Amino acid sequence: MTAIDLPEDQQPTPPAPQEDAPAKTAVNWWHEVKSITLLILAVLAFHSFVAKPFYIPSESMMPVLLTGDRLVVSKFPYGWSYVSPSFHPLPFIKGRILGHLPERGDIVIVSPQNRREDYIKRVIGLPGDIIEVRGGQVILNGVAIKQRPLKSMRIPVDANAPCPPLQFPGALVTDSSGKSWCELPVRQEILPNGKTYVTIDTGPSPLDWYGPVRVPENHVFLMGDNRDNSADSRAPLEENGLGGPVPWEAIGGRAEFITFSLDGNASWNPLTWLHAFRAGRAGNSLRPQSVPAGQ
Repeated sequence: MTAIDLPEDQQPTPPAPQEDAPAKTAVNWWHEVKSITLLILAVLAFHSFVAKPFYIPSESMMPVLLTGDRLVVSKFPYGWSYVSPSFHPLPFIKGRILGHLPERGDIVIVSPQNRREDYIKRVIGLPGDIIEVRGGQVILNGVAIKQRPLKSMRIPVDANAPCPPLQFPGALVTDSSGKSWCELPVRQEILPNGKTYVTIDTGPSPLDWYGPVRVPENHVFLMGDNRDNSADSRAPLEENGLGGPVPWEAIGGRAEFITFSLDGNASWNPLTWLHAFRAGRAGNSLRPQSVPAGQ
């Protein structure tokens, strides 16, 4: 029986015509470039107006901050100024948008007048204050800031905290297990508003004598917690310091907390990364503690 003899409903179905292979879709390079550009602008906007990461490159804020700490700096607590945008592309512009003065004791990032980079220091003096340093003792408006000596602090020695003898003479010690430490003399300092923190003072230095200087309007006086090794408001611009009280426009934000810290022993080998993390530093708040009035 042939196909012609079969009933109509039993006729074989002819093979479906083969479709041509789909053509390759051309890459829309304009769309890709636009997407990447928008992503970069969104990141820059977040860093400029909300928060940005910050890396500690020096020992000026020891013991609260160590070289190798990574932290978050919020950009909005004091409003925004010419230093708020990332990379500081703007010249000096007077004033702040929704500006607020920082509080004594806040840790802030600041841009020196002669460089486009960020320092990190602590706010000690506000507009109208008279600042003086005598033998390492900070005197605020004629009254010495309260101090209390503490037991020496031991900081583990690593590649990012080597305890250099020129900076910390005689501080390098070794315990019975053979572990090296940097044993530093520390003092608790209590500001008039009750904010308290710990400072390092290893002995006489040129920075132990300063002033008296009145902090001008819309300026703040900044100091590092490592009092003998900090290019802050006590040091002139020629010595990479801040050159006295700084305009509040130069304040870029407030340090909030440490995200993580590296000891400097990491390499390109991913197997070294885990061992390079310093234990016990992730999540540490950088807001100063407070003590009750009169305590």
